[in-house]
Amino acid sequence: MLKVVVASLLLSASVCVSAGTSVDVSKIYGNIQFVDSYPDYKVKVVNSYPDLKVQQVDHYPDSAGKWKTVDHYPDYKIQIVDHYPDFTIQYVDHYPGVN
Repeated sequence: MLKVVVASLLLSASVCVSAGTSVDVSKIYGNIQFVDSYPDYKVKVVNSYPDLKVQQVDHYPDSAGKWKTVDHYPDYKIQIVDHYPDFTIQYVDHYPGVN
């Protein structure tokens, strides 16, 4: 019994570590407002190996990684940070989404 418990704990720990983030970034799309306080998520912009590739669009932000910047009525409020982000993003011109 103890071996089963230990094995399941190790398996769940390895899944959390391999994911790199506890946020389901595939669902982060739509109208995005950038804020300095009280964000839904804190995000770090990187140049490689992001959790989410983001394409800034003017119309139809309807799939993973497509963000339309708005000032009112956002789907998500995002704060850009340098340390301790919830997840990382990379801005791209094509093929947004999860790697």
